[in-house]
Amino acid sequence: MVIKVFVATSSGSTAIKKKQQEVVGFLEANKIDFKQMDIAGDEDNRKWMRENVPGEKKPQNGIPLPPQIFNEEQYCGDFESFFSAKEENIIYSFLGLAPPPGTKEVKTAEETSNLPNGEVSGEEHKVVEETEKSEVTEENEAHTEDNVDAVANSIELPSEEQQRWHVDKYVKDCEILRYYDNEGYIST
Repeated sequence: MVIKVFVATSSGSTAIKKKQQEVVGFLEANKIDFKQMDIAGDEDNRKWMRENVPGEKKPQNGIPLPPQIFNEEQYCGDFESFFSAKEENIIYSFLGLAPPPGTKEVKTAEETSNLPNGEVSGEEHKVVEETEKSEVTEENEAHTEDNVDAVANSIELPSEEQQRWHVDKYVKDCEILRYYDNEGYIST
């Protein structure tokens, strides 16, 4: 299966360029095989992309903008769909690929069923992910409480003499003359 990313290599829009770079950079960084399909220099690519983006994913003017992502002939989504899948850590499901061993993404039978818009359902994945997050949160809270106790026990408060020295220094710095006795400060 080859992932096809439809891009415009000579786009005048910096927003489109950034989105294309983000998609391509992510795929390269994660060593996901893909092929860039230039719609600016190849009329056949442009025509194919426009015809194969589902109607509900096309903007009001009817012309979808790059980047558009396909797995062979199957539409995966546009940049916004890609970004959401990346944030939810379900990018392999989004692309219609099996996640590599050791990734957090869990692929289930329900996830592989395609929705009408060509995207992949991630409901089951979200349940697993939320359970993992709550377990991690509980662990972090326990560690945080332990750390707070440890820090509180390890802090040494300054002695009375050190406190008086700091106060005296502050008083002198403020050019205020004060004298103190054992009970506290007396100003003159």
